[in-house]
Amino acid sequence: MAPIIEVRNISKQYHLGEASGMYGNLRETLVHMLRKPWAGKPAAAAESDEDKNSFWALRDVSLDIEKGDTIGIIGSNGAGKSTLLKILSRIVDPTAGYVKVRGRLASLLEVGTGFHPELTGRENIYLNGSILGMQKTEIDAKFEDIANFAGIDGFLDTPVKRYSSGMYVRLAFAIAAHLEPDILIVDEVLAVGDVAFQRKCLGKMAEARARARTVIFVSHNLLAVESLCNRAVVLQKGVIVFDGTAKDASEYYLRNLAGENAPVNSHLIDLSTAAGRAPACQPMLKRLELYTEDDQPFRGEIPVGGGLKAAITFQLDEPSADVDAWIAFDTVTGQRICTAHSAYQPNRPHEERVGELTFRCDIPSLPLVPGEYKILVGVDIELKEIDWVEDVTRVTIVRSDYYGTGVVPVRGSFLLQNHWKLDRKAQEVNA
Repeated sequence: MAPIIEVRNISKQYHLGEASGMYGNLRETLVHMLRKPWAGKPAAAAESDEDKNSFWALRDVSLDIEKGDTIGIIGSNGAGKSTLLKILSRIVDPTAGYVKVRGRLASLLEVGTGFHPELTGRENIYLNGSILGMQKTEIDAKFEDIANFAGIDGFLDTPVKRYSSGMYVRLAFAIAAHLEPDILIVDEVLAVGDVAFQRKCLGKMAEARARARTVIFVSHNLLAVESLCNRAVVLQKGVIVFDGTAKDASEYYLRNLAGENAPVNSHLIDLSTAAGRAPACQPMLKRLELYTEDDQPFRGEIPVGGGLKAAITFQLDEPSADVDAWIAFDTVTGQRICTAHSAYQPNRPHEERVGELTFRCDIPSLPLVPGEYKILVGVDIELKEIDWVEDVTRVTIVRSDYYGTGVVPVRGSFLLQNHWKLDRKAQEVNA
């Protein structure tokens, strides 16, 4: 049986700084084509300029995806994951190679793709459903399930331009999931939703897998990839470097890619050009400084329960009275352990600010079990994430006698302050 998706030798080249020409008319396009051979540059120079201004997002990628596969796509930012999904979804064409898709496909790549901002949620369900190939009778039959899954009942008749990004995602995923396609493609966009909604989405994808439908899932959360996917591929600089089980792919990525890209442990970290910034971010973060509890430069290790101090500096170009910074800790597989957020500080003054700002955070105790953790930082305006950088550095929690009992805690993710005593009265009754 032929694979449900057949990818053969696809490559995708982008020309940096060059207008796409999508709004040009036919006359302008023809004039541009006729002028090009007489542009006045020697062939060698033109080729050199093309190499300098070209970027290959994908190079010679071949892949077969079988019906019923749940496949994860893993890779660092800029590895080519989103470009691959856009080609599979036929949003963009490859520069070379071809893709054959045998079945009905639904994709959720960007927040609100296919939505009209002036239309209500109800109207966009019908519009987006039609774009994805659903008949009106099919949408009518599933309308209530879609609305309930999205959890926006009170906003169905509100224009979606007034929706938060989370509401956009919930509605878009609900429509795509209830289309019941042969192939469902989901990008990292699920990270915008809250934890409860992410759990519902993962459940829906697991349900699709149980029904022998094909799911293609891109995520930095390696635990989600391992639990959901039976197979995963690792992309690096536009090339597939590993194809195997989800667990083996996660281990390969952590060993060969994440380790290479992990920043050097230093207490001064430049965030202005950090590799872990998501493409959709507005680059505001400039610098992170880390110190131990006794104000010494952080060198990568602290004991269990040790303190950590952070200074996050960023540039605020427009005045705002509601701006916050945060620092978070993830496992190396991408599971969030905890977040320290300036919005959690009681009675913090909210005054209009602009220019270069520095938020300082004092964490008296970081009660994580021994191991290595990724540090993430970000800036919010009106509680919306504007800029964030993943894996800016690592912290290693060193084994120590946290409880003062000689027993070193190693289980779980974090440590609880807890007190125990033996109920002697109950012991006497039982005796």
